Amino acid sequence: MNPLETSKNLNATRPNQNEIVRATEAGLPAISELAGVIWRACYPGIITMEQIDYMLARMYSLDVLRDEIRSQGIRYDRLLLDGKLAGFASYGPTSEPGVMKLHKLYLLPEMQGRGLGSRLLQQVEGEVRTGGARRLILSVNKRNTKAITAYKRNGFVIVESVVTDIGNGFVMDDYIMAKELGG
Repeated sequence: MNPLETSKNLNATRPNQNEIVRATEAGLPAISELAGVIWRACYPGIITMEQIDYMLARMYSLDVLRDEIRSQGIRYDRLLLDGKLAGFASYGPTSEPGVMKLHKLYLLPEMQGRGLGSRLLQQVEGEVRTGGARRLILSVNKRNTKAITAYKRNGFVIVESVVTDIGNGFVMDDYIMAKELGG
């Protein structure tokens, strides 16, 4: 066997290398683009395509993402798999002392079920705990059973049910979930 074939075989059996890195403004276009791919793959059947497009425009425009980082104290972390963006999380402060909110946590559909979402969530928990948070909250669509199951598996519990009018005839029908982070 020649050395090139050996090298190819080693790379084929090598586990994917992943890392979580903080996003800068330069990384926001890729996050916006990835959100569109993930939402259009995962949300049909949960919400309409019209609502998907409306929410993507409302939540993932570059102006919105920049404002979140610059003036709202929201942080974005990128999950890189072999150097390529495979998912992301965003989180930041709430008006309640000691409570942080996980705003977004998304993975490419083909990356789900591999423990990468839990790894990204653990990274967020560690960061907010280091920042003094005692509790992490999030909102999740009531029909997104896959995400609800994943959050429960990671120690979150449903604490509230809310319906929020987001304009244009659309609502977000969500559960608020929370996890106590301890001392």
